[in-house]
Amino acid sequence: MDWKFLFLTAEGRIGRKDFWIGFLIVFAASVVLNIVPVLGQILGLLLIWPQICIHAKRLHDMGRTAWLMLVPFAVTVVCATLAVVTVGAGFLSAAILGSTDADMAAAGSAMAGVGAASAVMGLAMLFGLAFLLWVGLTPSQPGENRFGPPAQPVTGPPPAPPIVEP
Repeated sequence: MDWKFLFLTAEGRIGRKDFWIGFLIVFAASVVLNIVPVLGQILGLLLIWPQICIHAKRLHDMGRTAWLMLVPFAVTVVCATLAVVTVGAGFLSAAILGSTDADMAAAGSAMAGVGAASAVMGLAMLFGLAFLLWVGLTPSQPGENRFGPPAQPVTGPPPAPPIVEP
């Protein structure tokens, strides 16, 4: 098993099985590190590179460029910006309405902003999940492509050599 190839290089191709094994290992390590306060989050940043590597190789195996990984990132940035704006607008209108006569209206306005922001971030999460499933479930491009020869299994036993009959 070539763990170095799987986690540390963004070149080449990997199949669906190796992608999911690598993804689950990095995900589990991330969950464990997030249990540890502060230091865990700092060390968790080191997991960004292995995640980029396995996604890049999987996209290469599909015949796609690894730059497609920026699409879910861009969607998340746009959605986070919209969420901040909607929460800000909700709390701003709550501050404007926040007289003693309209306290309930102010609270409702603030909660509406929070609800809209939650919906927008939920859409970003769904988009990220859809991208993950697309990368992880799409079949490999058959034969050689511009990113190299077909993926050989990184995990598990090596493939058996072909039998040559005399």
